[in-house]
Amino acid sequence: MTAFGDLAQDPRVLIMLTLAGVLLYLGIFKKFEPLLLVPIGFGVLLANFPGGSMDVISSEVNPEIKHMTLIEIADGFGIMNMLYYALIKTGLLPPLIFMGVGAMTDFGPLLRNLKLAFFGAAAQLGIFIVLFGAIFVGYSPQKAGALAIIGGADGPTAIYTAIKLAPELLGPIAIAAYSYMALVPVIIPLVVKFTVTKKELAINMKEQDRLYPNKYTIKNLKLVKILFPILLVMVVSLIVPTSTPLLGMLLFGNLVKEIGTTTNRLFEAASNTIMNTATIFLGLTVGATMTSVTFLNVQTLGIIFGGFVAFAFSILGGITAVKIHNLFSRKKINPLIGATGLSAVPMASRVANEIALKEDSSNHILQYAMSSNISGVIGSAVAAGILISFLG
Repeated sequence: MTAFGDLAQDPRVLIMLTLAGVLLYLGIFKKFEPLLLVPIGFGVLLANFPGGSMDVISSEVNPEIKHMTLIEIADGFGIMNMLYYALIKTGLLPPLIFMGVGAMTDFGPLLRNLKLAFFGAAAQLGIFIVLFGAIFVGYSPQKAGALAIIGGADGPTAIYTAIKLAPELLGPIAIAAYSYMALVPVIIPLVVKFTVTKKELAINMKEQDRLYPNKYTIKNLKLVKILFPILLVMVVSLIVPTSTPLLGMLLFGNLVKEIGTTTNRLFEAASNTIMNTATIFLGLTVGATMTSVTFLNVQTLGIIFGGFVAFAFSILGGITAVKIHNLFSRKKINPLIGATGLSAVPMASRVANEIALKEDSSNHILQYAMSSNISGVIGSAVAAGILISFLG
């Protein structure tokens, strides 16, 4: 009747329960991405108690599950499998979370400094470096793509890409993505320390604006902020249609925010009710995929290492793009702007701003960093679309 005998037969379960405890500790007490690490950690906890029927059964392990109805899945494999195949396997929850992210995002800094958006694109470099590196060491192209997207520093994007390309790696990829996002205050300063000089850190963005003012200003910013998501989704959906589920929902969430009072109820639902509900179920079901069989293997260690490499090279890509720009332009840009080309909004911008203020207490670069940072959100969704299009 109890689970003690099963625990004794498979000691690896104790390792997974310990991992669940670590994730809960990081989320609760260290406040590392608590909105996702807490439900993921609890999902791991639920999945690894023998006999609880709360672990997700992969369709690769049991192909018959693909042909079962949700009621049959719930009856035969438990409610967690029903939730997983209804909400995760279909790819529903990541776009819903992106809609909430869009509703909480202000594209104003990006629109005022569109030139800086290119550094968000350059920061996707780590994704493609790790993609080819993972293929070289023996990963299949699909698994390599799912691993590489961690470099975009966006949890929902990483999960969505893993669902489409390598669902068996969903748990480790989600843990790696959110862990490295939580470690942005550690990883960005580490990369900056070895790649950016003191002279470059001292570049004062406001002083550069004073010396070389922008030639163009936006007269009706509100109208532009309403038109921007509509036009951008049309352009990107024509070029990379596979990115539409993520980017389209992101831009729709932003649109209902920018319209104002007439769509305020939609904005409230997208940014609160829907997003919070989606986050709960996403965390629990992703955590439930992480059993000792799927997680404790060499492949998982490769994902954790490869994710860090992708993350670091993405930061390096943005910094390098700024350095190249500064070689050919009179108006210099602080390389910290390029370091924020990740999708980790607004944490990456805050970290960059703190580093700049340590060098010069008057060098507030937060608004400039947000331009690159927000473009990184768009860039990671487009990169995911490219990977899914070519490898899916």
